[in-house]
Amino acid sequence: MSKRAATLFLGSALLCATTVLSATAMAQQGPAQPSPRISVSGEGEVSVAPDMAILNFSVLREADTAREALSASSEAMKQVLGALKAAGIAERDLQTAGLSIQPRYTQAGPQAKPQAPKISGYAASNALTVRIRDLSAVGAILDKAIGLGVNQGGDISFVNDDLKPSLTEARKRAVTDAMERARTLADAAGVKLGRILSIEEQSLRPGPMPMAKMMRAASADSSVPVERGENSYSTAVNVVFEIVP
Repeated sequence: MSKRAATLFLGSALLCATTVLSATAMAQQGPAQPSPRISVSGEGEVSVAPDMAILNFSVLREADTAREALSASSEAMKQVLGALKAAGIAERDLQTAGLSIQPRYTQAGPQAKPQAPKISGYAASNALTVRIRDLSAVGAILDKAIGLGVNQGGDISFVNDDLKPSLTEARKRAVTDAMERARTLADAAGVKLGRILSIEEQSLRPGPMPMAKMMRAASADSSVPVERGENSYSTAVNVVFEIVP
């Protein structure tokens, strides 16, 4: 073997040995440990006045036959719909919520000799969902509907038509709250916060909406009293911060 060939062979052997030793050392060290971090939760809530009311009510009529009961219920609902449209409610804010026809039974014969119940008539119910965008008109519309034959139902829920601005603000407040909590923990521990590693939204919760029963006796010269209150929307986030030396 020439002197040049021997030199090349020795260099290759040394390189291989170095590579093996490096790989062995890395294997002994194991996987890299994650950097120190702080994980906190933040909450944000926004309360806003509602700008829309949703009413649910129905017209119930009884008759000897199913056809007669349905016709009576339909006629009464037509009058209610006409009055609502005349009051400025758009068709897109009126939606039939259900239609029901049920038999009415009576127990035939003396109690000492019970017999199978017999159909004594039928009840037809026509339910309607109404969105009212002018909240000042809610009481008057309820009075009008009851006067035209609405006799069953229904709840009033006060909502917000566009939730995006409120939800956006709630998210901002949740992140701000998380950052303030992280700074407090870091100051108490004597460490410094680094970059944000992750942000995760936990949940989005609408607050309780004011509810009121509308089926009450109302005098002819006054509207049903309603209070709109406020709606609350809240969210929570998890934020992970890196701790820097």
